[in-house]
Amino acid sequence: MFNLPQPGAVYRSDGTTAFTLWAPTAATVELIVLDPKPRTVTMKPIGYDCWHVVTEAPPGTRYRYRLDGQRERPDPASRCQPEGVHGPSAVVDHHFDWSDAAWRGVPLTDLVIYELHVGTFTPEGTFTAIIPHLPILRDLGVTAIELMPVAHFPGQRNWGYDGVYLYAPHTVYGGVKGLKQLVDAAHAHGIAVILDVVYNHFGPEGNYLWDIAPPAFTDRYRTPWGSAINYDGPDSDLVRWLIIENALEWLREYHIDGLRLDATHAIFDVSPYHVLEELADRVREQAIRLGRPAYLFAEHPLNDPRFARPKVLGGYGLSGIWSDDFHHALHSFLTGEQNGYYAGFGSLAQIATAIERSFVFAGEYSPHARRRFGRDPSELAPEQFVVFLQNHDQVGNRAIGDRLGATLSEAQLRVAAATVLLSPYTPLIFMGEEYNEPAPFQYFTDHSDPALITGVREGRKREFAYFLRPGQEVPDPQDPTTFTRSKLNHALRTVGRHAAHQAFYRELLRLRRELPGLRQRPRTRVQGQTIVVEWPRIRLLLNFGPDPIRIELPVASWQIRLDSGDPPATILDGMRVTCSGYSAVLLTTHNE
Repeated sequence: MFNLPQPGAVYRSDGTTAFTLWAPTAATVELIVLDPKPRTVTMKPIGYDCWHVVTEAPPGTRYRYRLDGQRERPDPASRCQPEGVHGPSAVVDHHFDWSDAAWRGVPLTDLVIYELHVGTFTPEGTFTAIIPHLPILRDLGVTAIELMPVAHFPGQRNWGYDGVYLYAPHTVYGGVKGLKQLVDAAHAHGIAVILDVVYNHFGPEGNYLWDIAPPAFTDRYRTPWGSAINYDGPDSDLVRWLIIENALEWLREYHIDGLRLDATHAIFDVSPYHVLEELADRVREQAIRLGRPAYLFAEHPLNDPRFARPKVLGGYGLSGIWSDDFHHALHSFLTGEQNGYYAGFGSLAQIATAIERSFVFAGEYSPHARRRFGRDPSELAPEQFVVFLQNHDQVGNRAIGDRLGATLSEAQLRVAAATVLLSPYTPLIFMGEEYNEPAPFQYFTDHSDPALITGVREGRKREFAYFLRPGQEVPDPQDPTTFTRSKLNHALRTVGRHAAHQAFYRELLRLRRELPGLRQRPRTRVQGQTIVVEWPRIRLLLNFGPDPIRIELPVASWQIRLDSGDPPATILDGMRVTCSGYSAVLLTTHNE
């Protein structure tokens, strides 16, 4: 797009470092080198309101920029913030001894995504501490891990959606080197790595881009989390450059296999060339250069298939989109919850619809939206929809962060898991779900601004007051125990009912691999409290009620491949099958 260097500090093979800063309101910009040889270097304008200089600055050198002779600021495109969001930036050498030269990625049709939060997945809360768990995930059937955002955020604890340095993996997680070690190890185990990125807003603390480049933001639109990013107004070309170069760097320098784009409905752009379409084009070009897939998944709750539609059909060309409807239909029916965005959900027929087309609302009237909602998604391939029973939002954005295991029986959880993992769509498992982790996943922060701390704390109390039961309180996000309470206990994987639950997930994913017929869109019919899911030569019976039910089959040559009952209680008698209450039964004909 521009003949500009990469933003930020880029260490070069000749031992020098190139510094580039977009500072459209500054009359002068100086580079302040803090160590090992303190000095001040004048930067020169290179067009497009960017400033540039090449100087000697070895890896680890700490630096700031000085604007107009007085304002000293960190680098908004910093690769490392060793002293936190308010401290100086540091030069990084991206050299790494990769061992994944033969890695060619995971086909979209084979993705089984495992979402995790780096800080709470292990006691250590680091990238490298995840590595010993990769064989367990691989043996479970996971083919991709999805990291919640790792861009540098305030303090030591955060979900990651308050990130302000998009190019800098958080130092508390292990920084640049730690992330590369994790990706390299994941590839060695045949596991892809997807990174959750936030391109719809910046966090409220440490966001110096607001001061350095005010045109990066706009008041023409509003987001629930802060000022909207300017993707279509004056000076927006430089905003797009800053963001798209960030996406490409994750793929190029960290060998990341794909990006999950947070809240794309809050990425506002009415220009003829939508920023997400441009991003998809640039990522596609990058994937060709790298010789492996590079995926883009949009979290888009408005049920708009245009985001994943091919460009030749008028779409943006992303790899896929999340289907919140699939989750909402399951959750509302199983729990009876119908408040908030669960309004209008709650019927078994809606689960059947979600199994058939992923969206429940595809142009029909939505009670929650109070209007027609969504569009027909049938033009997209099934693997382009990411579906889930739980994820960070659907657990963490509850009053006390309770998981489904706190509400549902083991039998109900198994039926729900089979609905997701045996669907034709790309399944996502939230960390700990596979062994029914009892620990909650709560919202935690580590801000330093007292006013911000109070605002977040009181805001959470107001938002969830309606959902609390007697004696419950909304956890204080700033309290360190809210963070430690959310950590997983991996020892449970081998204990009693937790081990059995994990074994059931492993069996579901084995069947998903071994029965390619499951990847096609099925037909469904509802019989009582049971959904009969029909593929050629495959039947999945999902009994969501407590009572046994008898189902008539079209032919007599069936065999039971899965019975979620503990102990199994399905009876197959010729063309009749009787399954117990709250059970999932998978049958195939003998020639499947």
